[in-house]
Amino acid sequence: MGCKTLWSSRLGRTETYGPAGMHELGYSAPDWHKTLLSDIGSEGRANKDPFITKDEEPGTYRPYDLGEEMGVWVNNSDGITPAVGKAWPPGDSVFPDYTNPRTVEWWTQMCLEFKDVLDYDGIWIDMNEPSNFLRGQYPGCAVNDINNPPYVPSISDRSLAQKTLCPDSKTYLGEHYNTHSLFGWSQTAPTFHVAQQATGKRAFVLSRSTFVGSGKHGGHWLGDNFSRWKDMHQSIIGILEFNLFGIPYIGADICGFNYDTTYELCLRWMQLGSFYPFSRNHNAEGNNEQDPAVFGEEFAKISRATLRIRYSLLPYLYTLFFESHVHGGTVVRSLMHEFTSDQQTHGIDTAFLWGPAFMIAPVLQEGARSVDVYFPEAPWFDYYTGTKLSNTWRKNYVTVAAPLTKIPLFIRGGYILPEQAPATTTTKSRLNPFGLIIALDEQGEASGSLFWDDGDSIDTIEKENYFLAKYTYSKVSSSIQDTYIHTGRSQPLNLGNLKTEILKNGYRGADVLKYNKITILGLKLTPHAVALNGRAIHGDAFSYDMSGPGGPGQQEPHGFQRRQMQSPAFGTDKPRHGYRMGSESLDSSSAAKVLADKKLTMSKQGTLAAMKVNSALGA
Repeated sequence: MGCKTLWSSRLGRTETYGPAGMHELGYSAPDWHKTLLSDIGSEGRANKDPFITKDEEPGTYRPYDLGEEMGVWVNNSDGITPAVGKAWPPGDSVFPDYTNPRTVEWWTQMCLEFKDVLDYDGIWIDMNEPSNFLRGQYPGCAVNDINNPPYVPSISDRSLAQKTLCPDSKTYLGEHYNTHSLFGWSQTAPTFHVAQQATGKRAFVLSRSTFVGSGKHGGHWLGDNFSRWKDMHQSIIGILEFNLFGIPYIGADICGFNYDTTYELCLRWMQLGSFYPFSRNHNAEGNNEQDPAVFGEEFAKISRATLRIRYSLLPYLYTLFFESHVHGGTVVRSLMHEFTSDQQTHGIDTAFLWGPAFMIAPVLQEGARSVDVYFPEAPWFDYYTGTKLSNTWRKNYVTVAAPLTKIPLFIRGGYILPEQAPATTTTKSRLNPFGLIIALDEQGEASGSLFWDDGDSIDTIEKENYFLAKYTYSKVSSSIQDTYIHTGRSQPLNLGNLKTEILKNGYRGADVLKYNKITILGLKLTPHAVALNGRAIHGDAFSYDMSGPGGPGQQEPHGFQRRQMQSPAFGTDKPRHGYRMGSESLDSSSAAKVLADKKLTMSKQGTLAAMKVNSALGA
């Protein structure tokens, strides 16, 4: 199982430790960190809490000394003396005021210097509400209307100062009463900018505290949850809400943060969490380990299989993030978002969609081996088998099998999903061939798009250094000559045409990337002949059979059979959706014409920017 990111949790506790402190934390040297990341081909995220210890020897702790000199702390109600509380660092702590421009200068300098101590690719800013282990700072909050307003919401201990600072503390923009909710927001933007300055790459920032607009500069996770089934269920509500809040890069701690998890809960959570936009297994110190390997080979195998589905669909997910960035809107969305007139969808929080077209229906109850899934009015296909679900399932709840090895997944007809062969990291996956899953609607049509860039450069959209293609599959009536596809019929055939429209071709890296598989779901007729570039493909280049499910434990929707075809040219690896052909190129003038039934997978090489495929559907 691959490791995309190494999370350095509370390394240095916001600069509390310099190089010598790394030894105290059990790190022999920053070189160990760099070597590990290099060996596994992953990235490093440094965790930084906002509080700064004030009790080191004067002149020995630069972050505090410089901050004191620059006057960057949140102050007491007098507006002069720093507010002093208690948090993770030894001794007492002060709190940077990120609404102060001077604090941004200080923070920028500290993050740049820390890059030389410990290399990082992104920054995780934690506990930035700000969190304080006391009820207000020392010596306690004064009795006044600001600290004790007439109305207090239902919060911890019914006190605005509980586990944070007194509301009458002074920040650059005013009283903490008015700026408390802006603390994490005001830290996120400067962290984003300094991360880009330090790394020279697109920034990664993850913040525990957010506000309106935080999604422009960072992602969020849902905080310290618990290893309970109800927390897993509630995480779906959380990721749906934060997409509506404009923070689409969102997830929950997979398997739970507090308490010890269980085998089944963690396995089901790994399956669900594979489809969080931000997917991370995160555990509290002192709990039993909960990484997939600790539960044994079978657990790891199931988790790996689900994560590979996530990785294979990253081009689709990445495109959704592009659309969210440019046009607004959500990446993860509820069924109600797509089917607003269907009253049944309005209360569903047990399933969700990636974009408009990919439904995830996780198991959320202990011991369950099936889930009740509601299917709105649309054609739906089983992701695993490619078979179309019965029309009788529409606008109904259907009990769908969900053994421990499987999370139910469905594709909505009328859409085209780009995919890519998965690898252990996104860096390696980006080198693999692409594919398209074309799920037809009732009219035999579908559309979709693909956004792609180098994944690291800054402002590729603004600089137009990206690739964007729109795919449209539609039917046209055409008479096919015998010299092109010999069917023995003289009547016109319905020709299915896949059109690629290049909307932006500004990323030269796309020139060398290839498609090697095109899957069409929802075709109606049995294949009789195949041609590519005007030449017939002989029978020994592909095979067709009526075999059932493609793997052990996979179940077909009732009343449907899976049709599977395979080319000997691609070895013994069975395709998920069906058809495999030889290895000729598809260039801009290529046209593959295929008469096919149910499901067609063509495994061919073709560039992202040059592809035209036709499928003859029969009379």
